[in-house]
Amino acid sequence: MFHSYVAIGDSFTEGVGDERADGRARGWADFVALGLAAATTEPVRYANLAIRGRKLGPLIAEQLQPGIELRPELLSVNGGGNDIMRPRVSIEAVARQLDDAVTAALAAGIHVLLLSGANPSQHLPFGGVVRTRGERLARAVRAHYPRQNVTFVDNWADAGLEDIRYWSADKLHLNALGHARVASNVLTALGVAVPSAWGVEEVAAAPPGERARNTAAYYRSFVLPWIGRRLTGRSSGDGRVAKIATLEPVDLSQA
Repeated sequence: MFHSYVAIGDSFTEGVGDERADGRARGWADFVALGLAAATTEPVRYANLAIRGRKLGPLIAEQLQPGIELRPELLSVNGGGNDIMRPRVSIEAVARQLDDAVTAALAAGIHVLLLSGANPSQHLPFGGVVRTRGERLARAVRAHYPRQNVTFVDNWADAGLEDIRYWSADKLHLNALGHARVASNVLTALGVAVPSAWGVEEVAAAPPGERARNTAAYYRSFVLPWIGRRLTGRSSGDGRVAKIATLEPVDLSQA
């Protein structure tokens, strides 16, 4: 059982797509922290250093060492999703960077949770490219595991997560249901009970949703702004800071 947990990553780990009433992103890592706290009578502390829009190189450079210096018992690592959506990417370099980050955390005596993101390609206008690159990255990462003191959670291989019911309006980020399912995958891999109140099994048992069309409004609201940021060298994470920069006690009332 882990009593301190630090998450590093991009929008997937920050929780984009699962925004609460106050506008704050929640997401799977927050759910995992809540699940860990619900499974013990001892205090659990949690930090989330993830920032949306980060490619893997800057992500590791900015977040890995600060995460290690917090001395958590558990550190989650995810990244590379933004890299595979760029015009050019070295899949091998991304996989190597992930493995190097895992090695650095292990050397500090930290148990590592390495996880892949969910597969959004079924619903995206450029989905074929994303699927091909995502499959290549998944295979490259899987080749390094299992590994001692590493828990690997392969969300990319969770075909159920591709259902439109788990995705937010932009079809690139998971919604609250999707983030809860990822958290369920993680807690199950860690041997921690998944709170029944999340309703993960009930949602999974329901009929799949119908594939939504990518309308002109969808392109105006999501695709064109994304292209605009790429052309101008901007990122959705510009000016943002970690939402939980230090280890803080998990508040179960937020479950």
